[in-house]
Amino acid sequence: MRRAWLCWTWVACSVTFYGCAVGPDYHRPTIDTPANFRYADVQALQASTADWWSQFNDPVLNALIQQAIEQNKDLLVATARIDEYYGRLMTTRSALYPQLSAGLSGGRERQPATPLTREYETTQVQASVMASWEIDLFGRLRRLRESARADLLGTEYARDATLISLEASVATAYISLRDLDQRLVISRATLETRAEALKLYKERFEGGVVSQVQVSQADSEYAVALASEHDFEQQIAQQENALSLLLGQNPGPIPRGKPINQIAVPSIPAGLPSSLLDQRPDIRQAEQALVSANAQIGAARAQYFPTISLTGLFGAASTALSSLWSGPAKLWSYAGAASVPIFTAGAIAGTVKQAEARQQEALFTYQSTIQSAFADVEDALVGEQQTREQLAAVDRQVRALGQYASLSRALNEGGYTSYLEVVDAERSLFNAELSQSSLQGLRLIQVVNVYKALGYGWPVGNAPVASNAAPHAGVPATGVPSPQAQ
Repeated sequence: MRRAWLCWTWVACSVTFYGCAVGPDYHRPTIDTPANFRYADVQALQASTADWWSQFNDPVLNALIQQAIEQNKDLLVATARIDEYYGRLMTTRSALYPQLSAGLSGGRERQPATPLTREYETTQVQASVMASWEIDLFGRLRRLRESARADLLGTEYARDATLISLEASVATAYISLRDLDQRLVISRATLETRAEALKLYKERFEGGVVSQVQVSQADSEYAVALASEHDFEQQIAQQENALSLLLGQNPGPIPRGKPINQIAVPSIPAGLPSSLLDQRPDIRQAEQALVSANAQIGAARAQYFPTISLTGLFGAASTALSSLWSGPAKLWSYAGAASVPIFTAGAIAGTVKQAEARQQEALFTYQSTIQSAFADVEDALVGEQQTREQLAAVDRQVRALGQYASLSRALNEGGYTSYLEVVDAERSLFNAELSQSSLQGLRLIQVVNVYKALGYGWPVGNAPVASNAAPHAGVPATGVPSPQAQ
């Protein structure tokens, strides 16, 4: 009866004090954030989507990103790390519950005869069940569980951040590849034109119509285009290898979809800073690090208070296995233990100080992450806006230079202008066409950067989609064939 009363006393104490957990409870800190983004100029829509890359309307890009999600090694590592932290949470959480274990031992011993005793043999068999439980009166174990749970959530958000970065990297690499394809086509078209001009001026030189100066000029411009062709071929191969690694495959050729000037450009609607806090996984990860550090303060402070544990054992011992549970040798014991630190020479205070400092570090990191996130969005928005304006200006330049080059060739054929003017016009047109292709790719990449900065992109519904196509002097607007097909 006395034993039962003691047990119920322990249970009552546990229930009474179990709700107490020392240390500060977590409250999301107030962060000063801007009311809106300065460079978003389209009204926000209502629906939302995570597969933002589908708005570029390129099935090949969709397939490449899906392959990267399934096979990229960095993403698989981040996913496996989630299981590791889930196991840590399970280990930490288990300390809140009673721990049970069982044991069975047996042995046989022979003692030789002595002048005072006879030779004899003995058998010993023992079975027992043991239990132990640390009563978490002051919340140390619960704070550790809270910290472990926050670490697990932070790892999940880290995986989400890796996923978004991977999707953006694949999209950026693919767009850069299509830009290089376009510039290779421009180089080859220019090379073909200059090869015809070089052949023509060689024939005229042999006929005594032009001088060696004009032949050398034509040969020089041909060599420039030829060098550009080889340079772009090298860059394309290297870009394919880099993209292959993102896809989780060995380096090799990459399939092509739409040309750079036919990939759709989604218009960017306005967003709200509050939605950024809910979307960006790196901000969520930083907040969970703050939650974990905050809980560690409570776990550290709990060391000032007593640690109380219960242990118990029940079993039996016998000289024969058959009579283990029927013999008189029953084993049992139960005990309660409490320990409280009296003098630690500042060890606990130092632990608390460390936990509080880590909490402040996590808080400042959280604030810095939010500020960096808004800066990322602003940079991406202004980059997309200004790149769009630059592309419009270069489109106009290409149209003007195309007309200039055409008129210069006609005037030169009629003997009204020198070949130097033709060279200048064609050289300027070639450089402008390369810049036009580069800006078309850069504009798409800036849109990708906006998606990445916002976490999962912006609301979409019947979102307007712009065209990236522009009149291209010297290059057909029907599409850019892949280098393998040329």
